[in-house]
Amino acid sequence: MWIEHSNKLTRTFTFADFREAFVFMTKVAELAEAQGHHPWWSNVYNKVTIELTTHDAGNVVTEKDYNLAEAIDIIHRKSS
Repeated sequence: MWIEHSNKLTRTFTFADFREAFVFMTKVAELAEAQGHHPWWSNVYNKVTIELTTHDAGNVVTEKDYNLAEAIDIIHRKSS
């Protein structure tokens, strides 16, 4: 579940292992590049944490972030 806090939309995803986490990150990277909207993220073994905020709007959460979050959720559902 995405949580909006401190002008960021955040979610942590958990996978079976590092490889699955990395495959997910690769798919999200391709999506983000296509949308021109790049997340902040971190990866430790099987966990990927993503933070979304719109820099052009002054580092606040916008519809652009919610749209990307929804698309990321679709990728996650397909990879589960």
